[in-house]
Amino acid sequence: MGGVVILAVVGSLPELAITISAAASGNLGLAAGNLIGGIATQTMVLVVCDLAAPEPLTYLVGSLIPVLEGMLVVLVVSGVLLGALLPSSVAIGGVVSPASLGIVVTWIVCIWIVNRTRKSPAWHVVMKGSRPGRPNRRVKHPEESRPFVHASLTRVALLFGGACAVTLAAGVALEVTGSHLADRAGINGVIFGATVLGVATALPEISSGIAAVRLGDHQLAIGDIFGGNAFQVCLFLLADLIAMKPALPQAGKLNSWLATLGIALTAIYMIGMIVRPQRPPRLARTRFSPSSCTRSASPD
Repeated sequence: MGGVVILAVVGSLPELAITISAAASGNLGLAAGNLIGGIATQTMVLVVCDLAAPEPLTYLVGSLIPVLEGMLVVLVVSGVLLGALLPSSVAIGGVVSPASLGIVVTWIVCIWIVNRTRKSPAWHVVMKGSRPGRPNRRVKHPEESRPFVHASLTRVALLFGGACAVTLAAGVALEVTGSHLADRAGINGVIFGATVLGVATALPEISSGIAAVRLGDHQLAIGDIFGGNAFQVCLFLLADLIAMKPALPQAGKLNSWLATLGIALTAIYMIGMIVRPQRPPRLARTRFSPSSCTRSASPD
């Protein structure tokens, strides 16, 4: 839940700043492109996290909870696709799209379901070799001590708040400079938001994901990505309120294609968590054993 809620919200602060700034200036194409296109980009962050882990994250998590989190992404992004088909005339008060409101309600309900399932699982699945990480905060990190284990709560809260402020300010700078770059380069706002801004706003997820892997909290790393992807499309409601018109009908065909790509990539990782592929033993030795370069491979 720390990844799906806390890290997801904090990691989406750049998208929040971009959405507010772009909607206020009437550049809904840039806002929609960043919110929708960023889903596929941020899902690919899991590839970077895999490189930092001894085995693929889909093998290590050893739980069906991340599969539920992936279904949350599929549901809310499906809401984006459906909302893009609605005409502006059906907006509530002429401002809020019913789909934008439905996405937020779906997110809240699904978070409650995930938390309830986590506390009282109906299934008990044994996945050999899994290392999901800490089941709760009272359990120590399996591979490393916590960096702030001896720090006071006040100090940790201040550092957390300062990091949030820097992330939010960076998001404002990204929107302002990105809008000028897109105009000067003659790039469509949707394309620029989905590619350049999508990669830039995925940087917090890269750093937090690698940190989670190093701490042995592999389930936290996946929850961070899936949670951020699900939460950021909830910002369409905020875009509606700021722009005073529904943003989803302005998404266009390109954003629909990007949303479908995000669903497909999420489904691939959900399948991976059930199939649980491992690295080939020889590749695993070569990748993670420093001495493997000097000794010959075994016959098997």
